[in-house]
Amino acid sequence: MEAHDILRMENISKEYFGTRVLKNVHLSVRPGEIHALMGENGAGKSTLMNILFGMPVIHNTGGFEGKIEISGQSVTIDSPNKAMDFGIGMVHQEFMLIPGFTITENIKVGREISYPTVVSRIFGRQLETLDHKQMAKDARKALSDIGLSIEEYVKVAGLPIGYMQFIEIAREIDKAGIRLMVFDEPTAVLTESEADRLLEIMRLIASKGIAIIFITHRLDEVMAVADRVTVLRDGEFVATKETKDTNVVELAKLMIGRKVEKLVEDTADTRILSDDDIALSLRDFEVDMAGEAVKGIDLDVRHGEIFGIGGLAGQGKIGIPNGIMGLYPARGTAAAFGQPLLLDKLGNALSNHIACVSEDRRGVGLLLGESIEHNIVFSAIQIRNDFVTKIGPVRLYDQPAARKHTQKMIELLDIRCTGPSQLASALSGGNQQKVCLARALTMQPKILIVSEPTRGIDIGAKKLVLEHLVKLNREQGMTIIMVSSELVELRSLCDRIAIISDGKLNRIMKPDDSDADFGLAMAGVRKAVTEDA
Repeated sequence: MEAHDILRMENISKEYFGTRVLKNVHLSVRPGEIHALMGENGAGKSTLMNILFGMPVIHNTGGFEGKIEISGQSVTIDSPNKAMDFGIGMVHQEFMLIPGFTITENIKVGREISYPTVVSRIFGRQLETLDHKQMAKDARKALSDIGLSIEEYVKVAGLPIGYMQFIEIAREIDKAGIRLMVFDEPTAVLTESEADRLLEIMRLIASKGIAIIFITHRLDEVMAVADRVTVLRDGEFVATKETKDTNVVELAKLMIGRKVEKLVEDTADTRILSDDDIALSLRDFEVDMAGEAVKGIDLDVRHGEIFGIGGLAGQGKIGIPNGIMGLYPARGTAAAFGQPLLLDKLGNALSNHIACVSEDRRGVGLLLGESIEHNIVFSAIQIRNDFVTKIGPVRLYDQPAARKHTQKMIELLDIRCTGPSQLASALSGGNQQKVCLARALTMQPKILIVSEPTRGIDIGAKKLVLEHLVKLNREQGMTIIMVSSELVELRSLCDRIAIISDGKLNRIMKPDDSDADFGLAMAGVRKAVTEDA
């Protein structure tokens, strides 16, 4: 333990329901230091900070292993209040502000200042009068400390996003004895100028001796503002580097640097992919999806290829399929095999032989209160009039045909269930995912989009789903578009991979491109590098 470390986390391990998400992780932070914490989605950054802040999700799931020291003293942090007692504050990515309250009220919420009255002396402190003048004075000081000139009596509702972020910071600064602040992806929702301003504020805070843990995926910000950087990968500690002794290429390699293992067996590939035979084309494509906005991309997917779309969370990759399918407002042009899609018409993509397996299987992908059978045949009935018998103007549900087809899909995808009539809500996550895939395949699509196809499912189910996607591609010539946060999956299956950053196409990459190039692209850096750079 170095005498000047304000925080030291040693051998931190955490397990969720049998899955180890952190394995002997180390982190040390010095007073007045800006310490960047980096890693891909799922690297363990958020879990580590939840442990530091004593979040209930940690202690309600069996706690953790390891030791936390604050200024050299071993401590137990089992609640956010305890974390605040030790001088730890957190600025969350999702704002924790009350829109109808003033800036002062938001800064002082939960820590209001009051003075006694005659009534409160008789009936108790809860009847004391709020000291609005002193609270406004404190709020003004906190705002001034970070260089924000906005009036403290203004209501939060309607303020620009950047101001809301700064008010969150002012609230933490106002807390007595603050010694360490955690910034969780603070620039993710800010404009470039707001992000630059935030970095200035971080430097100002650090100059007052307050340490900062800066969680980010943006390598340029790390190089601009951080003193040191710790990299996590797959829940394990990789390295801590002095920023002055490293560069973006090395950090990118550290973040990604794993062997790309084939998740499915190699199959005979007789495909001939042509740049002149385009299955899906997007031009100036924009999607208004909160947290996953797409800000104008051009993209061509070749007929018969497995095309990957990757990127970090919140960068826009999920917005692409949702815009194509008409689930969120989209602009620009999209065409399937040369036929323009009507982006403002829900169901038009389905009518043009595009099927999609949503990343949100419970919220969008499934009819949870309906049977497996109804879930599998629903879209085909609505769009294609399949599983329907017509008697004059009357349409009757052809249950024997639907039941036969459902049974076939259950066997094909190995859906573990009691039978076609079992409710979708009663299935495990992996089997729910297979039902979503079965419904998409029932549409007999020419283009199949699968978003996060293996999220939340076990390794056996994952392998089966991925192998079936390859089989569909190789044997039926189906064009597969795979959207995933799992870079290993994309590099294992895909012919090409588009990396989306800040809502835009950063680069289209080959699966065997270097770890450094993938790391840089994921972090929003557009240039390619050589392995010896």
